Amino acid sequence: MNGKLQEAVRLIYKDKDVLYVNINSLHKIAKYTGKEGSVPKVNKLGSDVWNRLKEKTKAKVKEIAFDLIKLYAKRKAQQGFAHTPDNYLQNELEASFIYEDTPDQSRATADVKKDMESASPMDRLVCGDVGFGKTEIAIRAAFKTCVDGKQAAVLVPTTILAFQHYKTFSERLKDFPVTVDFINRFKTAKEKKETLEKLKAGKIDILIGTHGIIGKDVKFKDLGVLIVDEEQKFGVAHKEKIKTIRTTVDCLTLTATPIPRTLQFSLMGARDLSIINTPPPNRQPIQTEVQVYNEDFVRDAIYFETERGGQVFFIHNRVAGLAEMAAIIQGLCPDLSVGYAHGQMEGHQLEEKILDFIDRKYDVLVCTNIVESGVDIPNVNTIIVNNAHHFGLSDLHQLRGRVGRSNKKHFVICWHRR
Repeated sequence: MNGKLQEAVRLIYKDKDVLYVNINSLHKIAKYTGKEGSVPKVNKLGSDVWNRLKEKTKAKVKEIAFDLIKLYAKRKAQQGFAHTPDNYLQNELEASFIYEDTPDQSRATADVKKDMESASPMDRLVCGDVGFGKTEIAIRAAFKTCVDGKQAAVLVPTTILAFQHYKTFSERLKDFPVTVDFINRFKTAKEKKETLEKLKAGKIDILIGTHGIIGKDVKFKDLGVLIVDEEQKFGVAHKEKIKTIRTTVDCLTLTATPIPRTLQFSLMGARDLSIINTPPPNRQPIQTEVQVYNEDFVRDAIYFETERGGQVFFIHNRVAGLAEMAAIIQGLCPDLSVGYAHGQMEGHQLEEKILDFIDRKYDVLVCTNIVESGVDIPNVNTIIVNNAHHFGLSDLHQLRGRVGRSNKKHFVICWHRR
C-alpha cells in the first residue's frame, strides 16, 4: 500500500475469490460458530446468502426466546402441586446420609423443599462445584415427591451417568418403599417397553434416563418433579420440551458449570438460584500440572497412583485411536491391567467395562470424555488428559472433578504434544 508492505489476513471465498483484510480491521473478523463436526459452507464473495442466513437465524432465535418468555410467564401464573411438609420418612432418609451436610448443602435442601411445598411450580438452579453434593439434594427432592404419591424424572446427558445414578439412587433408597428404574441404550427394546408400561401404571416412582425420557412414548402416571443433571450438556429445546408438556411440574436443575443463558435467567430472577460453595470436610485440594507429552512421566504418574492403591483415568478423546492408546499405556506399564471404554461400544460391553473398573479389575481406564459427566469413582485419584487443548474450559473443569472425591491428595495432569 503506497509502496509499503503491510500485513493482512487473506480470506478465501467460494470459487477461490480472495479478500485481504488489513491488520487494523481485524475486529471485523469473527470466529464462525456452528455445529461441531460439520464443515461450514463457503459462500460467494458479494452474494447476500450469508446475510439472508443470519437474518433467518435471528428470526428463529427470537421465536425461541418468545416461546420461552411465554412458557415462563405461564409457569409463574399457574398453580402447581403443593407438596406436604416433611414427614418421618423424609427425616429418616436425610438422617441415613453417611456424610454430614455442609452449611450450603443444608441451605440448598431447605430452598428446594420450600419451593416444592409452595403452590407455584418450582424452577430452581442448584449451582455447586463438582463433588460438592448436588446428587444428594436430587435424591431428597425425588423422594419428597414420591412420599406424596407422585413420580420423579431424572434427566442425565450420558448412558453411563444414567446407570451410575440408578445405582446411587437405588443404594440410598433401598430401605424405603420406592421403586427406582432407568432407561438408556443398555436396555433391550423389550426391557424398555416393560419399563415404560410400569411407568404408565405408576409402578415406577423414580425414572432416570438420557434424552429418551422426554420422548413421545414416555408417559408418566403423575409426574411431580423433573430433575435435570449436568444441564450444560442439554440444548434449550430439550430442557424446555418437558416443561411445555407439563407446565405444572416442579423443575430442579443441577450444574457445576452453568451455561450463560441459565445463569442469566437465574440472576435476573426468572428462576431461583442456590449456590453450594462449601466443600465437603476432609476434601484435599487437587493438584494440576500441565506437561508436554513424555512417556517416562506418564509411567511414573501411573505407578505413583497404583502403588498407593488408587486407579487412574487416562482421557484420550478420539474413539479411532483409543485401542492403540491403551496398548501404548499397557506397554509402558506391563504389570498393570489396562482397559478402555468409549460411547460407541455395545451397551452391555460398556456397562461391563465401567463395572469392572469400579470393582478394581483395571488399574487404568483409557477412555473418551464420556466419564466427564458426574461419574463418581472415589478410588480414582489421578486423571491424565491427553491433548488438553482440544477441550473447552467447562469440559476440563468437569474432568478435573472426577478426582478429588475422597480424602487422599489428587492429581490432574494435562498435556499436549509439542
